Amino acid sequence: MSFMLTCPNCGDRHQSEFSFRGEYSKRPKQDDGFPSWVDYVYMKENVSGKQYEWWYHGSGCQRWFLAERDTTNNTDQTTFCFDDRQEFMNKESNADA
Repeated sequence: MSFMLTCPNCGDRHQSEFSFRGEYSKRPKQDDGFPSWVDYVYMKENVSGKQYEWWYHGSGCQRWFLAERDTTNNTDQTTFCFDDRQEFMNKESNADA
């Protein structure tokens, strides 16, 4: 399936310019046990619906960013730099409350 994706740095681009790198999940603390790290590295939710994902713009600015994407139809995309994640992810949490 082909779709457009908005790079926070370059703007709208065809999805073929990007590499999908997996679901975003909160990284465990260094002292967390082995099971937490196994879950972080190997266990993915594979959501049918909206989720946060890592994308890499290899054919453009070569930057990593996060996208909120509906996996059922590749719409409702919000993209943002990793450093801005708290601002965007908190908006989502507050909207659901």
